[in-house]
Amino acid sequence: MKATDVKSSLEAIASSERAFLSQRFFKTGEGEYGEGDVFMGITVPTLRLIAKASIKLPLDEVEKLLQEKYHECRVTALLILVERFKKAIESDRGAIATLYLRNTHRINNWDLVDLSAHYILGKYLMDKDRSILHQLADSTWLWDQRIAVISTFEFIRNGDYTDNLILAEKLLNHRHDLMHKAIGWMLREIGKRNKSVELDFLMQFSTRMPRTMLRYAIEKFPEDERQFFLKRNSED
Repeated sequence: MKATDVKSSLEAIASSERAFLSQRFFKTGEGEYGEGDVFMGITVPTLRLIAKASIKLPLDEVEKLLQEKYHECRVTALLILVERFKKAIESDRGAIATLYLRNTHRINNWDLVDLSAHYILGKYLMDKDRSILHQLADSTWLWDQRIAVISTFEFIRNGDYTDNLILAEKLLNHRHDLMHKAIGWMLREIGKRNKSVELDFLMQFSTRMPRTMLRYAIEKFPEDERQFFLKRNSED
């Protein structure tokens, strides 16, 4: 099997109507965050089925699929990598993580990041040096920065919040709302597991946080606590 075979399978079930809707949803217009992205028009559940059927695609062919212009080809490639990573031995996991990092320029929309970063980089870096995430956060590329933040979801799930809190502070004043949402989401996930850690961060930074970030972070709080932090944020 080759990347071209997977692409052909996708082309055979493409929907121009769904593609049009996807291109609007993922903001592909001039000046928008997904500018120039091209869609076939295929649902994610269908892409998951195709990825599972293509699980034995050689890594070099998966990388070729990740280079394709069609968004759904890149989704499928990433879903294959995620499935392969789950079952891989350590050396193969290293190869998958290396391939992933080599191609972050192709992981160029929020859905691509969110379905892959913590499942691959997060899991791989659990017991390793994590400086690469801080390097990604220092990038000028929005998607590198989102990869850095979302990768920490795996650490958060395992009760390790340090890297996320460092990144949240570093990117607190990011210009893009997609980063505000990502950081707020991760802070909320911390709060689900250890609310005092999230509260400490909010008491220190909530007056400076973008409103969207704060709203995401406190979404599950009782109404009186939500209003307390929203009031602090509006008074600054």
